[in-house]
Parts: sequence; C-alpha cells; structure tokens
Amino acid sequence: MGEQAVTGAGGAPAEERTPDATGDDAAAAGTGPTPTGPASAGMTADGQQAAPADVSGAGMSADAAPAGGGPTARTADITAGPGGVMTDEVGVVTGELTLRTEHADGRVTLRVQYKDADEWYAVTGGTAPLADPAGLDAVHTVAVGLLNRPEG
Repeated sequence: MGEQAVTGAGGAPAEERTPDATGDDAAAAGTGPTPTGPASAGMTADGQQAAPADVSGAGMSADAAPAGGGPTARTADITAGPGGVMTDEVGVVTGELTLRTEHADGRVTLRVQYKDADEWYAVTGGTAPLADPAGLDAVHTVAVGLLNRPEG
C-alpha cells in the first residue's frame, strides 16, 4: 500500500500524533455520522465469529454450516475441451461429462464421470484445502468455467 498525505485545516499537513483510544479521540469518534448496516465482516472485535447472515437471493446463508455437518457437493454437466480432462485413475476423459465438486474434512475435490455413468474419477490436481464450506459454490463455478468447453 502507498502512503497517503493527511491534511489539516487549510490544506496544511496534519500534526503527527498517536491516537488516544480513551480520551479526545474516542470522544471525537462518536461525533460523526452513525454508520448503518452490518458492523462486522463475519467476525466480532473479540475474535468470535458473528451469527450467520441471510444473503437473500443468493440461495445460501453466509457463515452457515452445511445441513448435517457432513460432506457437501455440487454437480454440473460439462463438455470437455480439446485434450479432455486428466484423471488420476484412467488418464484423459473426453466428451459429455458430469463434474462434481465435493467438500469434506477441510478439502475440496473435483471428480468427473462420463455422463450417466456410475464410476467417478478424481481430476488430476483437483484437490485443495478449503476450510470454509461456504466457498464451495465459488470453487465449483470456477471449475465449471475452466473445464466446460463445448465450443472446443
């Protein structure tokens, strides 16, 4: 981050000083406009997680654990691009596939199967840490964007 100049009255440089959290600075902080909306970004000042927040229209609630606390998954039908999708078990798979993005035990894993088949294959390099299951939708969206290439 770059430095920013702080100016006082009349454009003169502001006097450098250390804020006083219990004196004049604390009192002045209460004289400005009252903020509206949430006062935290998922955490409170004491480090405890804030209560889950409703994210209306997004189909999920922020900071909420998945129902049942077990593994969660998202699926989407995709068409592999030129060169297909490399898997650990059988090598390259091509054509019409189903992608499954799973979250369990703090990790996300990508798997593919031929559309309507029974066997799932781990996508090579498709496992990474993901501590917060709320990020599963974002990871799945990115994976679909990278692997779905119906136009080649």
